[in-house]
Amino acid sequence: MLHIQNTLSGKKEPFIPIHKNKVSMYVCGMTVYDYCHIGHARVLVVFDIITRYLRKIYGADNVTYVRNITDIDDKIIARAIENGEDINSLTQRFIDAMHEDADALGVKRPDIEPRATEHMDEILAMIQTLMDKGMAYQANNGDVYYQVSQFATYGQLAKKNLDELQSGSRVEVEQAKRDPMDFVLWKMAKEGEPSWDSPWGKGRPGWHIECSAMSTQCLGEHFDIHGGGLDLKFPHHENEIAQSEGCTGHKFVNYWIHNGFVRVDDEKMSKSLGNFFIIREVLQSYAPEVIRYFILNSHYMSPLNYSDENLDKAKASLTTLYQALLNIDDALNDSLETPVYEDNDYSQRFFQAMDDDFNTPMAISVLFDLSHELNRLKNTDKKQAKIIAQQLKALAQLLGLLENNAQQFLQGNASADGLSDDEINTLIAQRASAKQDKNWSECDRIRDVLDAEDILLEDTPEGTRWRRK
Repeated sequence: MLHIQNTLSGKKEPFIPIHKNKVSMYVCGMTVYDYCHIGHARVLVVFDIITRYLRKIYGADNVTYVRNITDIDDKIIARAIENGEDINSLTQRFIDAMHEDADALGVKRPDIEPRATEHMDEILAMIQTLMDKGMAYQANNGDVYYQVSQFATYGQLAKKNLDELQSGSRVEVEQAKRDPMDFVLWKMAKEGEPSWDSPWGKGRPGWHIECSAMSTQCLGEHFDIHGGGLDLKFPHHENEIAQSEGCTGHKFVNYWIHNGFVRVDDEKMSKSLGNFFIIREVLQSYAPEVIRYFILNSHYMSPLNYSDENLDKAKASLTTLYQALLNIDDALNDSLETPVYEDNDYSQRFFQAMDDDFNTPMAISVLFDLSHELNRLKNTDKKQAKIIAQQLKALAQLLGLLENNAQQFLQGNASADGLSDDEINTLIAQRASAKQDKNWSECDRIRDVLDAEDILLEDTPEGTRWRRK
C-alpha cells in the first residue's frame, strides 16, 4: 500500500483517496517571467514521477493532475516594464519556454494547466465570501487583506502557532494592515499596471488567493494531494489553507507533499544568491535523461546538491544501465510469454520502494540489480535475457528512464567541433579493414584518433561498438 510523508501531519501515512480509486492532485507551477532553472526542474520531475506512479496504481484515467501557471504577479509586471514588453507577450514566451524544457526532460503535461488571469471570477467570488464572513477587510490604502487572527488553526502546516509566527515578523512601514501577519488578497491598481474590476475597485489578485481559486475550481473544495517546493510551505501554502478553509468551513487538502531544495556548495540555489542554473543551459552539456536521473537518484524530500561532478556520476550510472541493454532492446516485443511486471523479487522490491513515499533511489537500485542479471544472462539464456531486459525497461519507464534506444543514447550527440556519427563509422570501417590486413599500427592510429575525440571502442563478436565518453 502506498504511504506518503504528509507535511500537514508530519507523519508517513497510508494514502487513501477521498473517492475510491480516484485521485486528485494540484501542484504549484511556475511564475512565468524568466526561464526555468534546475530548482524548477526538480518540481517538474518529482511530481511527474508521482503522477506516473499514481496512474500505475489507479489507472491513467483515474488521476487528475493540475499544475497551475501564475501569469500575473509583481515580478512579471516588473520584468515587462524592464523589457518594455507587453505582459501577455512576456508570459506566453516563458510559458512556451517552460513547456519546451519540461518536454525535453520527459515530463508529461498535466491534465489541466490553469492560468491565474483566466480565473478572475473565481478569485473575486472567494474574496467576497471571506469579506462576508468577516475574515477579510479593505484597508485604508484600498487593498483587501485576509485577517489571520480570524483563522484559529493558522500555522498548522508550518507547525507554529500565531504567537510564534508573530514574534518572528516585523511590522511593515506600511501600516494599512491590522496585523503584520495579515496578507493581501486584492491589490489596488497602480498606474500603468494591468487591472480588473472588482467590488473594491480596480486591481489585481494577490498570489496566494490565485492558487486557492484555481485548485478548488479544477478539483473541488476538498481534494487529495497538494504539492510544491519546500519554499512554498510557508507562507504560500499556509495561506492557501487559511483562505480555502476560511471560505468553505471544511478541510482543504488531505496530503501535502513538498520536495526539498536544490543546493549549490551547501547553499540553497536561488536567484537572489545568483547561484542558479537555467535548464536549457544545462541541457547544452548534459542529456535530458541524465538530468532526470540526477534528480531521481535523491529522495524527493532530501536536499539535492547540484554540481558537474554529480551530473557526471549520473551520466556514468545511466550509461551502465544502457550498456546492459545493448544489442537486446531492439529485439524486445510484446510477444514474450512472461509479463513485464511479473511477480518476482525485482518487481516486488521496486514497488515496495515506490510505495514507501516514492523512494526513487531505492527503486533505481533495483534497476541496477536487473542490469547485473541481464549482463549475466545475455550470453547464456537469450530468451530469459529478453524477459529481464523488458522488465528492466518497463520498470525504468515508470521513472521516465531508459526510454531511448541504448545504442543511440550511448553514442550521444556530436559536439559542434567533434566528429559526426558518419565520420566515426567511416574510421571504424577503416580500422576493421586494417585489422583484416593485419596492419596493427594503422589500427592503433585510428583508435588513438577516436580516443582523442572522446570516442570509446568495444570490440565484440558482433563487431565494433562505440560510444562517446
